[in-house]
Amino acid sequence: MSTAGTREFKQNDTVPPPPPAEIQYTGEYSVNPLGEASLRTLCAQVPKVLHRIIVMSWRIDRRAVLFLLACPVVTGAAAAVLLAATARAMRPLFGTGTVADRLHEALPALAVAGGAAALTRVAATVATYAERRITPRLTTETDTALVAAVCRVEASAYAVDGFSDRQEAAEMGVIRTHVMVADAQRFLSALVRMVTAAGVLSVLNPLMLPLLLLAVLPAGVGAVLTARVDYEIHYANIADRNVRGMMRWWSTSPKYGDEVRANSMTDYLLFWYRSLSDRCDRRTLAAAPRTLRIQLLSSLVAGVFLVATWGGLAWLAATGRIALALAATAVVAVQTTLAALSQVIINGAALFHTSLYLSDMQAFLDDADARAPKRGNLGVTPAEEICLEEAVYQYPGKDAPAVDGVSLTLRRGEILAIVGVNGSGKSTLTRLITGIYLADKGRVTWNGSDLAETDPATVWRQTGLVPQIFAQWPLRVRENVTLGQPRTHDDGPVWDAVDAVGMREAVEDLPAGLDTLLAREIFGGAELSGGQWQRLACSRALYRRPSLLILDEPTSQMDPRGEHQIFEQIKAIAADRITIVVTHRLENTKVADHIIVMEHGRITEQGRYDDLVHAGGTFAELLELSQDR
Repeated sequence: MSTAGTREFKQNDTVPPPPPAEIQYTGEYSVNPLGEASLRTLCAQVPKVLHRIIVMSWRIDRRAVLFLLACPVVTGAAAAVLLAATARAMRPLFGTGTVADRLHEALPALAVAGGAAALTRVAATVATYAERRITPRLTTETDTALVAAVCRVEASAYAVDGFSDRQEAAEMGVIRTHVMVADAQRFLSALVRMVTAAGVLSVLNPLMLPLLLLAVLPAGVGAVLTARVDYEIHYANIADRNVRGMMRWWSTSPKYGDEVRANSMTDYLLFWYRSLSDRCDRRTLAAAPRTLRIQLLSSLVAGVFLVATWGGLAWLAATGRIALALAATAVVAVQTTLAALSQVIINGAALFHTSLYLSDMQAFLDDADARAPKRGNLGVTPAEEICLEEAVYQYPGKDAPAVDGVSLTLRRGEILAIVGVNGSGKSTLTRLITGIYLADKGRVTWNGSDLAETDPATVWRQTGLVPQIFAQWPLRVRENVTLGQPRTHDDGPVWDAVDAVGMREAVEDLPAGLDTLLAREIFGGAELSGGQWQRLACSRALYRRPSLLILDEPTSQMDPRGEHQIFEQIKAIAADRITIVVTHRLENTKVADHIIVMEHGRITEQGRYDDLVHAGGTFAELLELSQDR
């Protein structure tokens, strides 16, 4: 715990603030993929990532990809012409005669060299244009693919250890798409220029090429090893960055500002955030000496070979083994090759970095695709009868089932109330009924069709759900009711749903009515109270006109008038659907045709309200406790 962090957290007593938890992972996803990889394997990633970038870009803009591939070829050809023209110009410039005559003789070659240099600039400009055509859409494509993957997985995937952290690692792959096309283009251009210049240099004198390669090879090895160290630190910090990002949102969101201030949490949250940031920084700083040693050693070896290269060139010129004009051309070729090799190393290391993050992203997308619903193709009609037959569901990593052997039948026109203490399995049961979760054992059927064999989209189109923790979408009021799925072009059904929950006056009082953006943080936006938000959440389910309506604690934040209106509405529309109400307010279960009491994932009591009140069981006990105030 840092001293500065402790000083930042001020409190009246002497008990120190608890530091952030250390997260230790075990299993398949706790192993750094670079831990056992050889340098040869790591370097082999560069051509693979080049291929992947080209394939991804090809799907976005084929013409731009052709430009990107053509520009390095043009650049290489221009470099070859430039060196050939330079060699031709050097002969008269180092020859005999007057300066005017020598310049006049060299002028055509110099003009060709100037044209080749201009062509190089044009090719670079075209490549930049093509890269800017691809990058924004490629970033959007990968970002959208990641969001879609998370939205489409089975809901049970969220409970799998490491899922959130692998998503955080995949996010880095999306970030790398901002630069990877430019890195790939620069790498290819530098590679072609290097090959061209090295070819010219080997023609001038074959001894120069191996010396030049030796001069740059250590720098290349150093760049790859440095990238490997950087990724190791990134991998070690994934969990802490993920938790820190979540805490940052919770700490700075206006939704929780009152709680943060009134409960004096500001100092602790700042201490906590600083402590976690310091932990990440310590890992990064601990790696600094390693990268310094790598870079110093590679630079020292490269410098020795570079001195040998320049010494060899000077010796060849001094001993007459190469003409002075060719020596001058060799100087240009060496400079060109060195510059190109440096760019190959820099952008090759960047591509190597990109390959690691893209691999994380692709691995997550593949895993998410494997976890996407792969059920049958059967469609379902509006729910007339839903049956659970000894249904069991256990969350990953838990010792006991959340729902344990539940059998139940629900029919159209009935209202079912589910009650029980916290953690008894009520919400999990509703997820099984809607097909959000599939039973581990037993089965759940809609109109006789097993949900494991039906297309979940057809089930969810028939479902209206008001969850206990509902979303407060930063959308206009209209979209918060329709959820982006309007039934008609006019607002009549929207107002009907708003009226049904008693929200017309509140909506009309907003600055732009149904067009008001419900996000106080955004200019022109507005905010609702907790009870108003809950009413709006109920209006969503009513707007859908579902054949299965599930309300999980639908009135927990409402005043008595609002609560009465919601339950009156539930009774009024019950005949057209199956209705399920999950509630802790047992007086509200009077509207139900059937009540079940859950304990430890099992149904322990069931019947009508009057029967359960006098049965002397858990329901009667909970009702008595609720009335004992």
